[in-house]
Amino acid sequence: MWFWMHDGTIGGWWWMGVLGWVWMAAFWAAVVALVVWGVRRLTYANGAPDGRPVPPLDIARERYARGDITRQEYEELRKDLTS
Repeated sequence: MWFWMHDGTIGGWWWMGVLGWVWMAAFWAAVVALVVWGVRRLTYANGAPDGRPVPPLDIARERYARGDITRQEYEELRKDLTS
């Protein structure tokens, strides 16, 4: 047991080494998470999660459901998009 001193107490600064490893692991986990987040954000920027573009009529439905557009605007969009 290399970290025990002769008088039976925990010696030196061994805990600083352990804390350093913890911080290093946390840092690299954060870097990997940031890269994964960035790649997913760029991949899904222009469409659905599977890479296909979202149909315009679906976008109009979502906007109407959120209340961004009125029923009349939705009906006009629907008519324009389906004709």
